[in-house]
Amino acid sequence: MKTLRIISVLSLLFLGGVTYVILNQQNTSRSNTYDVTQAVFTKSPVKQPSVNLQTRTNDVLNKWQDQHLEATEWGEHISGVKNKIDTEEKIIALTFDACGGTWGEKYDETLINFLKEEEIPATLFINARWIEANKETFMMLAEEPLFSIQNHGTNHLPLSVSGQTAWGIEGTTSAEEIIHEVMDNQTLIYEMTGHLPEFFRSGTAHYDDLAVQMTQDLGLTTVNYDVLGDAGATYSTSEVEEALLTVVPGSIPLLHMNQPKSGTAEGVMAAIPQLKENGFTFVHLVDQTLVE
Repeated sequence: MKTLRIISVLSLLFLGGVTYVILNQQNTSRSNTYDVTQAVFTKSPVKQPSVNLQTRTNDVLNKWQDQHLEATEWGEHISGVKNKIDTEEKIIALTFDACGGTWGEKYDETLINFLKEEEIPATLFINARWIEANKETFMMLAEEPLFSIQNHGTNHLPLSVSGQTAWGIEGTTSAEEIIHEVMDNQTLIYEMTGHLPEFFRSGTAHYDDLAVQMTQDLGLTTVNYDVLGDAGATYSTSEVEEALLTVVPGSIPLLHMNQPKSGTAEGVMAAIPQLKENGFTFVHLVDQTLVE
């Protein structure tokens, strides 16, 4: 993979009519790119997956690396990306990202404790950098049946064959970089927990259509959202609450569990009782039929 140069980016975003600020630090020369092969973890006893991960990685790389690649779609809600559960039942799949990196390696213990106390299942999309910074916490979360651990990438990059940028973060630039962004963390999670993630969400939740196809070839379903729950953990408590109260049957809200000073935890705590009162229950993404 090419190397990244370090920059601090302050991006002003407009989404859904709401203005919010996201601060990201990116290594755009990729000289300090997180390398899971250099990390030392205590691994759990694991069963051999039905498909060898290295074999799958090599097979997909061989399929794509020598092609002339020209994407036709780019964004969050493109062909192949799942955003809702196909249901008329009043169920919701709460999803929380843990992004890692200088500005994203913290842990919202208040939020997680609330979910546990209220027995609210949630799907956690975890980045390799966050795992590196929170090894013991990660293993605790992985062992908690209420939580389903899924893949949020290795270096929190948008997935692109041409270096497309989202929120000031330069994306991957080739099939090889896409595959490593997905599979390095996939392998890490599997080796640490014995669990093979089924779902992938990229850093920034941006992809091009070829990256989505590659992710599918790697055995993962790309999942984004239909409810922007906390806008990169920048929403106030009331904004998070209001966003969550817009859910419909089958909604997949996107929130964050790595910004304890944000309004996310209190907003979730305010919204959950109202959602329950309105007849909603909470499910994992696993075993659900997802649609675009």
